Amino acid sequence: MSQTFFVRLVILLTLLTSISAFRLLAKNKDKQKKNLNIVFIGDSITEGGGPEKPEDSAPFHAINYLKKQSGTGIIRFSNQGHSGFTTVDFLPSQGNTFIDAEKAADSLQKVNAGTLIFSIMLGTNDSAEEGPLGSPVSPAEYRKNLTTIMDKLLNDFPGCHIILHHATWYSPTTYNSSRYLASGLKRLQSYFPEITAIIKTYRQTHPGQVFTGDTKAFDFFRTNHKSYCITEHGQRGIFYLHPNTKGAKALGNFWGKAIYQTITLN
Repeated sequence: MSQTFFVRLVILLTLLTSISAFRLLAKNKDKQKKNLNIVFIGDSITEGGGPEKPEDSAPFHAINYLKKQSGTGIIRFSNQGHSGFTTVDFLPSQGNTFIDAEKAADSLQKVNAGTLIFSIMLGTNDSAEEGPLGSPVSPAEYRKNLTTIMDKLLNDFPGCHIILHHATWYSPTTYNSSRYLASGLKRLQSYFPEITAIIKTYRQTHPGQVFTGDTKAFDFFRTNHKSYCITEHGQRGIFYLHPNTKGAKALGNFWGKAIYQTITLN
């Protein structure tokens, strides 16, 4: 065997080994990517009460954010936001709303095996003084309702993740077909400690499944509402409640960051 042939053989074997190692690395990297199925539960702000097109809703932008992050695989979602709805509307005993959310989760899981996430932002309509079902919902009732909803989801979808976002700010002049005003805004903020308490409880009963979602959008919209919310006219003059197209993107990014943080920690 000549020295030249031996050198070529060594080079060839080295090359083949490198190719195999590269393919194995790529395969392992693909395995590490997480497929996600996300069901967004909420009111008109989730549904897209401001932007006219579904692709301008906050859930759509949250998914776009997640798709750009490292480690995410195939992502599918369902927008189960309903205008004017409260935690009462989403109670399992109330009607088809909760059933529809679960059906959406089932459908996603059938076509895309992956981590199931329920992204929940409720509270805006609960906080109203008058109008939406069950309003005004007290902080204790709000906590009880969310717990009932979450217990059912965790029971029906073992291993799912639930992310609770703080509701966004609205102006103290908010009064459309429902009456919110300053007292409603104050009540809305009283729900935030309840969310903290809920998550603390579930950390003991369902570790690694229930997480704090976004808590920053409230202050963001309070500061930037004239640029990121629709100027609406109500019974107490101009009010700001629904994000505009730019605001929906901002909110979606807030949600996307919060969701991404939970999947990277688990």
